[in-house]
Amino acid sequence: MNAAVALAASSEGSHSEFSRLIALARSRSTDDRQRLLLAVAALCDANPPGVELSPILSEIFMALAQQAEREIRAVLADRLATAEWAPPALIHMLALDDIEIARPIIAASPLLKDEDLLRILVEATLEHHIEVARRPHLSGRVADAVIDQAEPAALTALAGNRTAEISDESLRRLVDHSRRVAGLRAPLVRHPRLNEQLAGQLYQWVGQALRQSIGERFRIDETALAQAVDSAVASRTATWGAQTSPKPVDPIQSEMERRLVDKLKAAGQLRAGFVVRAVREDRRSLFEHALAALGDFPLDQVRMAMTADTPQPLYLACVAVGIDRMVFVSMLDSLRKMTGGWTGETAHGPWTPHAVSAADAARLFRRYEQRAGG
Repeated sequence: MNAAVALAASSEGSHSEFSRLIALARSRSTDDRQRLLLAVAALCDANPPGVELSPILSEIFMALAQQAEREIRAVLADRLATAEWAPPALIHMLALDDIEIARPIIAASPLLKDEDLLRILVEATLEHHIEVARRPHLSGRVADAVIDQAEPAALTALAGNRTAEISDESLRRLVDHSRRVAGLRAPLVRHPRLNEQLAGQLYQWVGQALRQSIGERFRIDETALAQAVDSAVASRTATWGAQTSPKPVDPIQSEMERRLVDKLKAAGQLRAGFVVRAVREDRRSLFEHALAALGDFPLDQVRMAMTADTPQPLYLACVAVGIDRMVFVSMLDSLRKMTGGWTGETAHGPWTPHAVSAADAARLFRRYEQRAGG
């Protein structure tokens, strides 16, 4: 703040006026904050478009943003969102501020370059990432960085951004992510760059309404597609006969994981993606606790499903908590390594998962385990 005062004193402008702005920025009075808002607005409106801001005003703006309250920073962000003359350092600072302040800057500031947006993806919150993914005319470089992070909400925002530079390969990666991220499917179905090949892939795991939308844009051979899905499932299940030794469960580790799951559930942060990640990280106990908590299933029933002679009950439990059919199929090899395999799979023949709603899956899982326990 002292630097701004010193610069102001040496300028041809009014020292008293600059000093008044600094004093208003320090004040906590409601009236002073209102006066400061009006003064900031006047400074913004007085600066002609296309004219670089003077060093003195740049210092004033930085001083206001660093010292003023949240309300003042929000006004600055709104006023400077589209300004080409704004101090770049101030724009970068506001872009990393609270999301309500950063949102207009991320959405519209012409001073944010790719390097600045990539920095936001590294340093800021998920809400900031979502706003980056929504930014009009987002470059392919930044779009790929959003896809690399694989955050469901940011991916969904990117899929809905019609002006973003999305290559064919990037769109393919988004379609792949839509296996586990249901929210991606609707914007991808309507994406202008969706081609027939990717539409056929997407068709496998969308609902009836979205299938109709795909059918209106592309010619989909449902019979051939169903045969391809069944063939993929059969090829994966054909090698499930070999038995392995299940990994022992550490009771202390299991208790720690139960507490973690309970905390996540209490905070509303337990999601199907967490259950899938536990499998991919080879953490059987964490998977069991998370699946039981997310589905409100008794833990012993989930453990019975893990060692059943068919994947069916575990499949029902997973679908009940929002895990997609094809995602479950992709997890089966890892699940078998955890449990030593389902001992009757070869005798029963290849198992094929059938489409079922989450509500029906939960009901059938409970009935299945009641019969097994009875």
